[in-house]
Amino acid sequence: MTEQKRKDVFEGHKKLEKNVTLLAAATFVTVAIGGVVEIAPLFWIDNTIEKVEGMRPYTPLEQAGRDIYIREGCYTCHSQMIRPFRDEVERYGHYSLAAESMYDHPFQWGSKRTGPDLARVGGRYSDEWHVQHLKAPRSVVPESIMPNYSFLANTPVTVPDPEANLTALRRVGVPYTDKDIELASTDLMAQADPDMDAGDLAERYPKAQIRDFDGDPTRVTEMDALVAYLQMLGTLVDVNSAAAQEALAEEKGR
Repeated sequence: MTEQKRKDVFEGHKKLEKNVTLLAAATFVTVAIGGVVEIAPLFWIDNTIEKVEGMRPYTPLEQAGRDIYIREGCYTCHSQMIRPFRDEVERYGHYSLAAESMYDHPFQWGSKRTGPDLARVGGRYSDEWHVQHLKAPRSVVPESIMPNYSFLANTPVTVPDPEANLTALRRVGVPYTDKDIELASTDLMAQADPDMDAGDLAERYPKAQIRDFDGDPTRVTEMDALVAYLQMLGTLVDVNSAAAQEALAEEKGR
C-alpha cells in the first residue's frame, strides 16, 4: 500500500469515527451481516446436535429423580458438563458430548462447582454409597458441606401425572412413544419395585437399571428415584466410539 493510500484510508476511518450517524449505520450493517451468516443456516438444518448411538429419553423413574435433583437445588453446586481440558478429563472422565444433553429440559451444564461434576457419576459408586451419602454426606466424605437429604428415603415418590409429563416432553422433541406414555405410571414404579413385572421396560429404555435402589424393597421412594437418575448419568453412550464419530463428522464438514 502506497503512502497516499494509507493517508486516504486513515482519513476515511477518521471521518467514520467522528460521524456518529455514519458509525451507527456501519455498525448496524456489520452486525446484520454477521447475524445472517450465523442464524440463516439454522433454518435449513433439522438439528444442530449430532446424534450418537445409545442416547435415549429418561425412564419415568429417572425423570422423577431428575425433577427431585432440580427441586432440591443440586444443580447449584454440581455441574454436568465436563469440559475438554486435561485436568477435567483426568478427574471426571471423557469430556461431555452435546448429544448427552439433547433430551434435557432444562440442561444441567452449569459453571459453578462446589462439589464434583456429575456428568459421569453413574456406576462409579454403589447404590448403598449414594444412599448413605445423601442421608449423611460427611459419613462418607468428611470434608463435604452438602446438606443432609435423609428425608428422601422416607418420602414415597409421587408424580401426579407421569403420562402428562412425558406428553409435555414429547411436545418439545423428546421421542417418547405412545406406549411409553401409556405405561408411564407402571414403569415409574416397576423400575424400583422387585415385586412388580417390569414388562418390556428394558427393551424400550436400553441400559435401564431395574432394581431396588434405596435398600427398602417394600416401597418406592424419592431416594429410589434420585439414585436411579444418578446411576444412569454418563452410562448410555460409549464415549470413545462417539468421540470418534464426532471427530469424523467434523473432518467431513471441513
